[in-house]
Amino acid sequence: MSAVLSVCSAAKAAAPAVARASTATKNAALRAMADALDGAHDAILAANADDIAAAREAGTPMAMIDRLTLTPERLTAIAEALRDLVALTDPVGEIVRGFTLPNGLQVRQVRVPMGVVAMVYEGRPNVTVDAAGLALKSGNACVLRGSSSAIRSNTALVQVLRGALESVGLPADAVCLIEDTSRESVKDLMTARGIVDLLIPRGGAGLIQSVVTQSQVPVIETGVGNCHVYVDRAADLDMATAITVNAKAQRPSVCNAAETLLVHADVAEAFLPQAAAALRDAGVELVGDDAAQQLAGAGAATEDDWDTEYLDLRMAVRVVGDIADAIEHIAKHGTLHTEAIVTEDRAAARRFVAEVDAAAVMVNASTRFTDGGEFGFGAEIGISTQKLHARGPMGLQELTTTKYIVEGDGQVRS
Repeated sequence: MSAVLSVCSAAKAAAPAVARASTATKNAALRAMADALDGAHDAILAANADDIAAAREAGTPMAMIDRLTLTPERLTAIAEALRDLVALTDPVGEIVRGFTLPNGLQVRQVRVPMGVVAMVYEGRPNVTVDAAGLALKSGNACVLRGSSSAIRSNTALVQVLRGALESVGLPADAVCLIEDTSRESVKDLMTARGIVDLLIPRGGAGLIQSVVTQSQVPVIETGVGNCHVYVDRAADLDMATAITVNAKAQRPSVCNAAETLLVHADVAEAFLPQAAAALRDAGVELVGDDAAQQLAGAGAATEDDWDTEYLDLRMAVRVVGDIADAIEHIAKHGTLHTEAIVTEDRAAARRFVAEVDAAAVMVNASTRFTDGGEFGFGAEIGISTQKLHARGPMGLQELTTTKYIVEGDGQVRS
C-alpha cells in the first residue's frame, strides 16, 4: 500500500467516530481547534514565512503569494470561521422528507455524512482549516493534499488541528495531511475508490480537469472563475463603477473576482471613461476591443483574453450591442461560476437571470459575494460549477448524503 493510501485508510478508520459524534462533541472540537490556532500563531507564521520565502525565490507571481500569505489578522479570521461553524445547524440527522405509506411503513430520508472527504488544492493554507472544520461539523473525516508551495504552512496547521481533536476525545486521524506533494500522490488519491468517498479539487484549471477526467473516486468539480460584469443600458453608472472596481480589485487572486467587463453600447461613451479611471486608480490594467481601446484607453485584447482567468489586476473589456450579445459572450467564454448584471430595468434583470447559466447570478451586486461565508454557510469547501448534487458555494449540507430509514411493524411485500 502506498503512503497516500495508508493516510486515506487511517482517515477511513477514524470516520465512524466522527460520524457518530454528537453535535456537542463536534462543536467542542471546533472551539478547541480555534483556540489552538489562536495559541499557535508564532509557529504557524514561521512556517508560512518559509513558504513565502521559497515562493519569492521561485519567482511566484504576487497574486499567488497573496493567496499563500498568512498574517495574524488572517489567522484570527480563520479561527473565527471555525467558531462560526459552531452556531450553524448540524446537518447530520436532518429529515429531508418523511411520509407513511398506505401499508403503514414509515419512510424517512435522513442526512448522513459522506464518510471520507478528500481535497486536492493549491496555495491558500486557509483552505486547510476551512475544509477540516466543515468536514468535522458535517460528520466526515478529511484527507488534505495541498500544494508544495504551502506544505510547511499546511503541516503546521494540521498538527495544531489534530492535537485539538485529541483533546476532546476524537481521533487525530479525522484530519489527515498527505505530505507528498508530487503528482504521483494525486494519482494515488484518485485511485482510492472504496476508501475515499468524495474528492474535491480546488485550484487552477489544469488541476481540476486532471482530477475530473482521471479520478476513479467520485468528484465534485469546483470551477475556474472567468466571471463577468455586464453593465446594461439602464444601469446606474456610479453603482456600476463601484461594483466593477470591487468585483475586480477587492481581491483579484480569487475565483469570484471578475475578469471581463461587458458594457452596453448605449452607455459605453458615458461609462467607460469613468470606470477606466477608477479601475486604474485601483491598479488594474485594461485590455479590450476597439471600442474599449478608444473609450477606456485599454490595450488591445487577444481572443485568448476573453477566456483567461487572470487572478491578477488585469481585466478584459468589451462593448456589446445589447443584452443578447452579453449573454452570448458569457455563454461562449464563461465558466459557469458567477455572472453579474448592473441594471435598473427589471425585465433585463429577469432575462439575464433566466438565460445565463452559472452557479450564481448577481443583480446589482459584486461577483465577490459568491462565497460560503458571505452566504451565511460559514466557511466553504469550494464553489461547485457542476450541476449534480451540489452547485455554488458548498457548505455543511453539501458534504452530506442521505439514507432512507424505513420502519414497520411486520409488513411483508406481497
